[in-house]
Amino acid sequence: MGLSMRADPPSCVTESHYHTHKVFLLCNYILLGAASSCIFLTLSLRLLPSVCGVFLILLHVLTIVGAVSGCAAASAGSGKWYGAHMVATVLTAIFQGSVSVLIFTRTGDFLGNLKSYVREEDGAVILKLAGGLSVVIFCLEWVVLTLAFFLKYYAYVEGGQGQGQGQGLRAVPIRRSAKVGQDDDLKDWPWPFQV
Repeated sequence: MGLSMRADPPSCVTESHYHTHKVFLLCNYILLGAASSCIFLTLSLRLLPSVCGVFLILLHVLTIVGAVSGCAAASAGSGKWYGAHMVATVLTAIFQGSVSVLIFTRTGDFLGNLKSYVREEDGAVILKLAGGLSVVIFCLEWVVLTLAFFLKYYAYVEGGQGQGQGQGLRAVPIRRSAKVGQDDDLKDWPWPFQV
């Protein structure tokens, strides 16, 4: 799950794939830190959280699970974690965006549902800090989704990263004649996501 300390990309992957992989891992590590910080901010409002607080903590735990599965998928180089990572990332992005909107538009009501033990002014500041981190998480989730798509694409184009898992893209000659239509030209094309 870790980053390797190599300065140059391995010979079996392109330089853009290598840099995309590193940015993907960095974004997932930032997500881990932001989600765990949100958990601690929620617990600082009330040590034993209310039902609303438990759901908020579960959302951040789901964010952590998604980030860990993303790191595992990127490090393993296999596609078994890819689907789980994409589903967890989409769900957490939607819910993180919703929570951040609720925090900033209805701070008092949200704080009342958390049943905080701290003063209302201090609780509002802590809650807005957690809301700011939720906005950061929301944005990073979409960046991670995009990077995961590119990593899957690079893995397909490079033929499974040199491990013989796929053939990669190959040149397909296009037959030209007066009777051949455009659909006939494209039927033999190796589409990247064909099963």
